Amino acid sequence: MIRCDDLIRGKQMVKCTKSEVRRLKTALLRLKKISPIQRDRIRMVLMRENGMTQPEIVEVMGKSLSTVNRAHMLYDEGGVKALKPKPIGGRQRENMTVAREKALLADFAKAAGAGELLNIHDLKAAYEKAIGHATSNSTVYNLLDRHGWRKLMPRPFHPKRNRAAQNAFKKKGFQML
Repeated sequence: MIRCDDLIRGKQMVKCTKSEVRRLKTALLRLKKISPIQRDRIRMVLMRENGMTQPEIVEVMGKSLSTVNRAHMLYDEGGVKALKPKPIGGRQRENMTVAREKALLADFAKAAGAGELLNIHDLKAAYEKAIGHATSNSTVYNLLDRHGWRKLMPRPFHPKRNRAAQNAFKKKGFQML
């Protein structure tokens, strides 16, 4: 187990000016407008400014030492704006950007526009080469769906069909009813 004293260099970190403390307190008063994570981070910085050490802040806040230390470092590097949590959204596990995906599909779009069938195995091989590792078929199908490609197949029919026999069957079938 790592002792708290080993992670802290000195009793306190950087002190804030009076205007910075005032700015932190006004940000804390807007409780409805800020997230709980940001509120806790502001409280941690204010506790440090009131003379508390990081181990004492850990006990009061019920957070880990690394969380308190991270909040203090965020504030020291970027001020109040840095205490705001980063938004999570978008494509977190994307293999390549949408623009790169469009460029990759452009080569296959020329062939598809000429009436050729798109072979998913060729597309998958090109995609894996572009990203540098293997991937599943569903990733390639999701890529096609994301860019508006759809599965178009000709209507299935037997190569030795007899249209005259089919039409005769249709005419006789409707007469019986």
